[in-house]
Amino acid sequence: MPIKLENVGIAVEDLEAAIAFFVDLGLTLLGRDTVSGEWTDTAVGLDGNHADIAMLQTPDGNGRLELFEYINPEAIETAPTRPNEIGMHRVAFSVDDIDAALDIAARHGCHPLRGVGTYQDIYKLTYVRGPSGIIVMLAQELTAS
Repeated sequence: MPIKLENVGIAVEDLEAAIAFFVDLGLTLLGRDTVSGEWTDTAVGLDGNHADIAMLQTPDGNGRLELFEYINPEAIETAPTRPNEIGMHRVAFSVDDIDAALDIAARHGCHPLRGVGTYQDIYKLTYVRGPSGIIVMLAQELTAS
């Protein structure tokens, strides 16, 4: 059976702030919608499911990010995840210039968890605490493939 990754979905507390952050990093906003009704209750498994959503795409056209802000049921605020917690906790992007990407993140009040590290002279990378506490990994390849 063929399989293809469709998108990564992330619940956010402020959809506008999250869209602005990811668009500034270079993603393109493909569209927005408000979803509700029986089909979403069934698919998502929440009664009264109602959310504003936005779909963004990476410049290469291969990756999509779906952001959603819950209207109903009320979103449940949790403590931001830490890198060593079990479960999904980050989204990663390759960037051409990690310093430029960090400047963009800083304009949105988003900063590295600690700093920028270098992995075997292959990548410079960092984890940034993004909007709604999302961990965003930024990685710049240092060597040609």
